[in-house]
Amino acid sequence: MLLSMTGFGESHAQLNGLAVTVEVRAVNNRYFKLNIRGAEGYACFEPQIEALVRNHAKRGTINVNYRVHREASGDDFRLNSAVLKSYLQQLRTVSSDLGIAETPHWDSLLQLPGVIEEKNSEAIDVDADWPLLEKVLNEALTRFTQMRREEGKAMAADLSSNCQEIASQLAEVEQLAPQVVENYRSRITERLNKLLEEFDVTTDPASVIREVGVFADRTDISEEIVRLKSHLDQYASIMENEDSAGRKLEFLTQEMFRETNTIGSKANDSEIARRVVEMKTCIERIREQIQNVE
Repeated sequence: MLLSMTGFGESHAQLNGLAVTVEVRAVNNRYFKLNIRGAEGYACFEPQIEALVRNHAKRGTINVNYRVHREASGDDFRLNSAVLKSYLQQLRTVSSDLGIAETPHWDSLLQLPGVIEEKNSEAIDVDADWPLLEKVLNEALTRFTQMRREEGKAMAADLSSNCQEIASQLAEVEQLAPQVVENYRSRITERLNKLLEEFDVTTDPASVIREVGVFADRTDISEEIVRLKSHLDQYASIMENEDSAGRKLEFLTQEMFRETNTIGSKANDSEIARRVVEMKTCIERIREQIQNVE
């Protein structure tokens, strides 16, 4: 089953006050490239994240974005009494100097910088958060892969359709090929007969046979037909049995174009040339579609 290189998957979960959201997106790339954007303090998990992503994707540009939100509790904040006492002492001094007897309000004091300290992210045990992050990431990757499989099915159907059209045109070419030599023999015999009648000379029939033989050898496309049939069979087998088949299919597409091009240049027949144009058109469609296959 083919896999598309483009896809999207997301998942989220909550457990014990911890909320995790993961999004996975991918676009085409000849090689594997991973971009990770996550919450502060969780960069230590990038090797594990990459290992999980590589289990699902062999190439493409994959972007993994994850967010980790922890519900605040009383233990996450601390009152800095030394800073608060310093503020109070300074306010009392200023109030005394200005003759102001008003007492500062607590809500105003608590909003002053440094009075309330939030727990440093380094103090959070991120290792304890990895199991939930891993679970959510795996779920997002599973949905990501499912979407790529669905797109892969559509691409496989399109590729198969074009391969069938190539096979159909190739069958016509195979039937036309023997007639090309016979047509050439008839044409050269007719021309020679006219010349012989006009100049009243004779020629050796062996010369005609030799000329036709040279032409037949020069225009023989049987090997190219056999190889192109083989490439089409391999194409079908790879699409049916392999997941990450993009590079193999790219190579086969190049070989199919080469054989088709050779058939067109050797055949020396207008009808075969027309069939070759149809085959090249299908191969070009395949070439474009293959760029999306992993």
